Amino acid sequence: MGIQDIISGVATLAWFGAIAALGWLVFNSARGQRMGGSAAFVIAIAVVAAVLSTVAAGIVFIQPTQRGVVISAVGQGGIRSTALEPGLHWVIPFAEQVRLYDVSRRTFTMSSTGDEGGATVDEPIQARTRDGQFINIEASVIYSIDPARIIELHKTWQDRFQEGLVRPAARGVIRSVASQYGVEEIVSLRREEMTERITELLRKQLSENNLILQDFVLRNITFSEEYARAVEQKQIAEQQAQQAAFVVEQRKQEAEQARQIAQGQADAAVIAARGEAQARIIQAQAEAEALKQIAEAIRDNPDILTYQYIQRLAPGVQTIYLPSNQPFLLPLPQPGGATSGTGTLPAPTTGITTTTP
Repeated sequence: MGIQDIISGVATLAWFGAIAALGWLVFNSARGQRMGGSAAFVIAIAVVAAVLSTVAAGIVFIQPTQRGVVISAVGQGGIRSTALEPGLHWVIPFAEQVRLYDVSRRTFTMSSTGDEGGATVDEPIQARTRDGQFINIEASVIYSIDPARIIELHKTWQDRFQEGLVRPAARGVIRSVASQYGVEEIVSLRREEMTERITELLRKQLSENNLILQDFVLRNITFSEEYARAVEQKQIAEQQAQQAAFVVEQRKQEAEQARQIAQGQADAAVIAARGEAQARIIQAQAEAEALKQIAEAIRDNPDILTYQYIQRLAPGVQTIYLPSNQPFLLPLPQPGGATSGTGTLPAPTTGITTTTP
């Protein structure tokens, strides 16, 4: 309860007291009783009540979230040029009255949901896009009165600014901007850009009419049933295409993996073949070197060949038996290709030829 209400309450009680005292005075006078100073008492109570009523009519308390527009019957133009700031003020009783305006933030919502936490709710906006599709846009306009220009607002709109200005301005700007975009752009790519353009145009339009746009919220966008089904089918097709692309990529990776394995095996086979060939070359070189050394040893020691020949036959052999029809003796190997022995001999009658080493 404010001080103005308290003073008004006291003034009301004083008037009731004055009326009661006057009635008591009249009642006693009718009975022929002399009241003495009762009339003065009644007059005093009436004067106090009148003063309190006058004070209550002149005192105005402005809340921190309010501004007061003083409508004056004595001022030029019928209105004070400046608004009353928060605090206690005095106006001319019965000649001036104060119109209070709330300068805190207000929310005007256009949505299909009925309950929006106390905010003023209007129906969604139906707009047509650049490519002819119908969309329903749900949005909220958060705004406030410009405290520095509240006198102009009162002169132009008074308390009709929400229905007369905010609502048609918001709906008109949203429809106008939405018509400049295709439905695909609104859905995904350029939705934020569209929101920024709506905010900019709406801020300018409200500012020209003494209001401040605090924020614009694009809440939701819905489409016709036909377009929603088309979007759903497109999304399904895109998902299937992505799945097919994933399968193709997986097959490519598997093929690449198999190719790398085959390449590795081929490289291993080549390396193994090269290693085997190198080993054979080394072995052949070793054998050639061994033969070379053997040849050099035979050249320097011719008897080694005879010795090795005899050793190959058997240790301790003294006589070699040949068939009776063999006219030749086995020659001993000699260095340089020569042979030892006596040459060709006639076959003996015994059928056996002997030789002594």
